[in-house]
Amino acid sequence: MKKETVGRGFRVPGFTTAGIFCGIKTNKQKDLALIFSEEPSVAAGLFTSNQVVSPTITWCQEILKSSKRFRAIVVNSGNANACTGPKGMEDCKSLASKLSQKLSVEPKEILIASTGIIGVPLPINKIVKALPALSSKLSPIGWVSSAEAIMTTDLTPKFKSLSFYIGKDKITMGGIAKGSGMIHPNMATMLAFIATDAAIDKKTLGRALREANNKTFNRITVDGDTSTNDMAILLANGKAENKSIRAGSSAYDKFVEKLTEICLYLAHQIVLDGEGATKFVTIRIQGAKAKTHAHRVAKSVATSSLVKTALFGQDPNWGRIIAAVGYAGVPFNPDKVQISLNGSVLFNNGVPANGALQSTLRKKMKSKNISIVIDLKSGIHSGEVYTCDLSYDYVRINAEYTT
Repeated sequence: MKKETVGRGFRVPGFTTAGIFCGIKTNKQKDLALIFSEEPSVAAGLFTSNQVVSPTITWCQEILKSSKRFRAIVVNSGNANACTGPKGMEDCKSLASKLSQKLSVEPKEILIASTGIIGVPLPINKIVKALPALSSKLSPIGWVSSAEAIMTTDLTPKFKSLSFYIGKDKITMGGIAKGSGMIHPNMATMLAFIATDAAIDKKTLGRALREANNKTFNRITVDGDTSTNDMAILLANGKAENKSIRAGSSAYDKFVEKLTEICLYLAHQIVLDGEGATKFVTIRIQGAKAKTHAHRVAKSVATSSLVKTALFGQDPNWGRIIAAVGYAGVPFNPDKVQISLNGSVLFNNGVPANGALQSTLRKKMKSKNISIVIDLKSGIHSGEVYTCDLSYDYVRINAEYTT
């Protein structure tokens, strides 16, 4: 039996959170968040594939390898602390040191994340000065406030929680995310922080996060750009006192299922909040020779600027779709392919489908939810990628980002 809670007051036992304004953003919106585990937690993390990274990425990767327990995640928005030279890592160390004193934990038990403008020195003094206020605001129901504090160009905070049972033991999960632009597979600028009271060892937790991530955050794209700061962190504090979850067990399968549910919801919210987006688009590939082929074709279509602008303009230009399939670099026979949009066949067996009237297709393209299904008829494998359209507002938002 599953009980879900999606609201401003959800709780994850043993965790408190907060979000405040500390002075980084000029619009006085919240820009500093804290997630605190009252008990030592195990942690797992996944990070950007970009070779240029913020020192926050390096800091987290290093302590995830060296530390066995974790107590907090501190996140600032409005400044990426990336490409700032040695001072960037010095600021990470200073922040961990100052916050550890406030929380009575060790610096190596604190994970750090930043998001915002690249190349601008982190205003560390403002952040440190705000730590007493931040820690004083910690609350079991502070998740939405912390979700608001990690936003940049996001229009809405992204959060979700749920609870479920493994045997007689109730397990709770809750998470927040941010992301609107610079979103692309392989940790697309997105941040995600998820907490659970499940008892699970560090290695198994990492495996579960990788499995969930591959089906969710690594299946979204807004604009094809991968940031310097992307990360997903999962904390587990064991407060549920369940029998420790082991890989390969039915308990593990249930845990991954629910973790994937949370990650998929947050991933969809990121796409729905894509900069300037007006449509949520699912690209589904069927009949591929291999899973990798399905994903490559879906990604090719989802990242095509011509496809995305056609979707925004409600222009049923299926030629752009088949062209993107063709340059994906996977083997298939174009004379066997079928393409449909919201249930209407556009292209079949190498020619336009009979009855694919422009007027009918334009009506279907007015929907805020677009489903494009491409059957390669080459094999048995399938895959999905989630994206959005590309509008005038995307250009406007990113043309003015630092101004």
